[in-house]
Amino acid sequence: MGATAVRYRVRLRASAASIAAVAVAAAAATPAAADAAFGDQVLRTGDRGREVRVLQRWLTLTGFATNVDGHFGRGTRLAVRRYERANGQRVDGWVSREQALGLRTRAYAARAANLTAPAPAPAPAPAAAAAAPAADPLVSSAPNAVIGPDGLTAMVPEAAPPPVREAIVAANRIVGKPYRWGGGHAAVEDDGYDCSGAVSYGLMGGGLLRGPLDSTGLMRFGQAGSGTWITVFANTGHTYVVIAGLRLDTSGTGGQGPRWHAAARSSEGYVVRHPAGL
Repeated sequence: MGATAVRYRVRLRASAASIAAVAVAAAAATPAAADAAFGDQVLRTGDRGREVRVLQRWLTLTGFATNVDGHFGRGTRLAVRRYERANGQRVDGWVSREQALGLRTRAYAARAANLTAPAPAPAPAPAAAAAAPAADPLVSSAPNAVIGPDGLTAMVPEAAPPPVREAIVAANRIVGKPYRWGGGHAAVEDDGYDCSGAVSYGLMGGGLLRGPLDSTGLMRFGQAGSGTWITVFANTGHTYVVIAGLRLDTSGTGGQGPRWHAAARSSEGYVVRHPAGL
């Protein structure tokens, strides 16, 4: 083989090595970029993408296993709820910016210690008489939602479908916050909410809305008429929602912001809508 051919082969090998190195670097950069972006936005049921994959990897790494498929579905929501419960956080199945920071810290610590998700504990030996499970303070045996002992948050009826349960839990997060015009629109997690921001927040919590709508937009939400579980009332100037019999409204609160109300109000002049199937 001549010197020219040898030099040609050497150049080919060097070129192939360079291409491989670039491919490896690119593959490594993608998850790193997603890791860095994690926490830039709230993650909830229905979301998809690289940040959801990061969430799923880190949940699994910290002991709350879920499929890593980039889709925030039911399995991921349940894993988030287990994580929240284990860490003394409000159990709502969302990942706020603050929660993302805490999860990042725990995942990095687990990675540094080379931890893996713990194996499931063996089933306990059958007992002569099983103890009754502890009652969930947010669940009520009543057929409709009721205002809880704190006089502020709502208790979820046992028979409520999951989207209704999650909508109530989400709305509970913002009752007690002040009224602020435009609140809940520029930022979903806000320090105050207006009427449409509050209604949108509850609907998004139930996975029934992708992003906040103003009252005019809510006039076209879902389907026409009253729902079995959730009914939205909207016109060009105001909106409120009734979820499992309780009204989430910013009016009638003395300017204090979103609150639950057991009493009904007149729906005259409102367009009435409901989510399909609910």
